[in-house]
Amino acid sequence: MTAVKTKEYVLPPVCIREVLRYSGCAEVTPDMEALANECAAEARKIFSPKICYGEFPVKMIGDDLDLGFARVSSRDLEKNLEGCDSAVVFCATVGHEIDRLIKKYGVISPAKAVIFQGLGAERIEALCDLFCADLESEGLTARPRFSPGYGDLPLELQRDIFRTLDCPRRIGATLNQSLLISPTKSVSAVVGLKKRV
Repeated sequence: MTAVKTKEYVLPPVCIREVLRYSGCAEVTPDMEALANECAAEARKIFSPKICYGEFPVKMIGDDLDLGFARVSSRDLEKNLEGCDSAVVFCATVGHEIDRLIKKYGVISPAKAVIFQGLGAERIEALCDLFCADLESEGLTARPRFSPGYGDLPLELQRDIFRTLDCPRRIGATLNQSLLISPTKSVSAVVGLKKRV
């Protein structure tokens, strides 16, 4: 059985432009930028970035892709993992506090709630980017991450990932009946590892 590891991170500074992009701002105005900076300052200490992960062998068995902990039929993931002997499967979260802020401001300031949504998205993406950069070691390249529900990869793979990584115990992330993750600013994904030629 592959060893599952847990890692905590210190996130880089917030990219306000990305926060506004994730918030759906078509045009960045000084007022929007000021609001985003205000929200980022309020949320500065609330994030708890954590990841649990394991590395698994990858091989084809008939038309199915064997990930070591589950078999899936997905041409899109198969293409993404082409040339990879192994893949890292992970779940990442920045914690519950951002969800509480989104809910709070959904009632008293919808504009701030939208910005906090964008801030949460920017923070979880920054965490995933840090982790994927860490996966690249001498001689290895990390393929783009691929999450359940993307393309033809079934969302049901979430169950196998959560069971294998023990996400609730390790990082406090759970699945609901619709296979969506709580906290909402969380991601699960498969990242192929390919030897550099």
